[in-house]
Order: sequence, then structure tokens, then C-alpha cells
Amino acid sequence: MNLRTTRTLAALVTALIVDVHAADGGLPGPVVNAQWLASHLDQVTVLDVRSDVDAFTGTPEFEANEKTGAKTLVTVAGHIPKALLVDFDRTRSPRMIGGRKVEKMLPEKAAFEAVMQEAGLSAGQSIVITANGQTVDEMDMAARLYWSLKVYGEDRIAILDGGDAGWLAAGQTLVSDKPVTTRGDWKATAERRELLAEATDVEKAAAAKVQLVDARPLPQYAGLTFKKPLVTAGGHIGGARNLPTDVHTKAAGGAQIFLTPAEYRGMMALQGIDPEAPSISYCNTGHLASGAWFVMSEVLGNRSVKLYDGSMHDWTHSGHPVVSLATGG
Repeated sequence: MNLRTTRTLAALVTALIVDVHAADGGLPGPVVNAQWLASHLDQVTVLDVRSDVDAFTGTPEFEANEKTGAKTLVTVAGHIPKALLVDFDRTRSPRMIGGRKVEKMLPEKAAFEAVMQEAGLSAGQSIVITANGQTVDEMDMAARLYWSLKVYGEDRIAILDGGDAGWLAAGQTLVSDKPVTTRGDWKATAERRELLAEATDVEKAAAAKVQLVDARPLPQYAGLTFKKPLVTAGGHIGGARNLPTDVHTKAAGGAQIFLTPAEYRGMMALQGIDPEAPSISYCNTGHLASGAWFVMSEVLGNRSVKLYDGSMHDWTHSGHPVVSLATGG
């Protein structure tokens, strides 16, 4: 290969990188850190997703060490400047499946679009999703909103590593302004069914050589406990491997941050999970499964991962079998 050819190839690669970078609105990837967000805050829209909406206008609480005076974060409250409030509970709604009401599902396209518009989200903007960030459940809330937006056509999205807790740990401040009340014009431009799995897909998973990934805590996977009344039987779907919640993220500086791709691959190897295989993630209601989906699809780049939105709620209420310690699984 001569010098001219080498330079031409390099220029083409650079152009492709620039095009991809521009296509997602300049976001460096599916995860951004507090330093990046602080320096690009005027160029993105921050969506703050939470169930405790009152804490959006609160103030963080710290505990001081009597000897050293060092402060430790106790409770995260308030929000990143200019962030838009998204009520997590409104991003999920009941749906009728097979004549049964299944709770906490992805809303219909028009309903989800309305929730985003009411939050103040406008079209054509890069989005960074943040959550409280002190627990895995909260980071999985961010992943759930990310997945929901992606199902309905949004691609310029990232999650803030560590959420608001990571923002504080990086030396940034939270404000307590009231939520924005101006309606946005964001549109749901697609309905990507390839990101969704239904019970029939799970039933055919073994024959189709599709891997099932149970994203719940190990005791629930094993059947030692289960989430009543949403789930009617303890255990997991036959053949599923467990990626428990405590390895979706790891604690650092009072915040839950994502692992490196190498760490995720190593963790999945320990659990017998192939990170490259076509997969379906599930949990109890599709919340924790979003964390597993995000790791496999977005962090590791496996575009053959679906999320079973009905999860164990739908699976057990429709009478499908489960495997547990009690059944010898």
C-alpha cells in the first residue's frame, strides 16, 4: 500500500468518524461523564428521570466527619441546571395483552410522545439522561428511559455516568429551580419492534438459539423470593442466565457508575452469558431488564438484544412455567 492510498483511506475513516459523531449530535457515546456534560451543558438537553418528583426541587444532604470535617453525600436532591423533569411512573402504563392487563409497560406511541412533550423535550436536540444515581435501580431507570426513547426513534441519547450523585462527586452543583412548564415538540418518529420481545419470542428462544438474560437479583432468579403481586411464582424462565442487578453498575464516590466493556465481558463469562449472542433481557416488569439491555446493546454494541417488556409479570400471570431451587433448577 503506497503513501497516497494510505492517506486516502485515513481520510475516509476520518470522514466516517465525523459523520457518525455528527449523526448522534456530538455525543461521545452512550455514556458520558460529569466532566463532559459540564463542558457541553449548553449543547444538550438533560432529562432527569425519577419517581420521587418532589426531590427535583430539594437540596442535597451531606454528613460531616467530626474529626476531619470531610463531607459525605447522604441524600441526593435537586437537579442539574436546566434539566427537564421526567416522572418515571408516567413513562410506563398498563396494556392489555391476551385479554389480561399487564402493568408498567411501554406506553403507546402517542401517549409516550405526550409525556416527553409535557416534560418540555423539543425535537432535534442531543439528550443526556440522568437519574439520582445512588442505587442500581435508579441507573436502570435511566436505561429504561433510554430504551423507551430509542424504541420511538430517538438516537441522539446518552446516560450520565453516576447520575446526579456522580455530578456532585465531580465537584458540580445541583439547583432547586421548579420544573419547566413549557411544552416541547419532540416527536416519536419510529416504532422499533426489533427492540421489543413478547412472550411468544421467549417461548421460541431455545429453538431460535436466542439467549435469555434474567436481570433481577440472584434471590429472585433462584426463587427464594419474588415480587408479589406482580409476579405470581418464584424462579426464572427455563434456560435463562442471571446478570444480577449488583453487577449492572459499581459503586464509586457515592455514585453508581458503569463498568468498563472488559469488566462486563468478564462478568458475563462468569455467568455463562455470551455478550455477542442474540438475546432477550427480562426482569419483573421491564425496569431492571433495561439495565442489562443497555449494557449488552449500547455499551457492548450487540444490536441483537431485545427487551421483554412484560417480563415475569406477564410470564407468570399467563401461566407459563418457571424454574427455581424448589423445582430443581
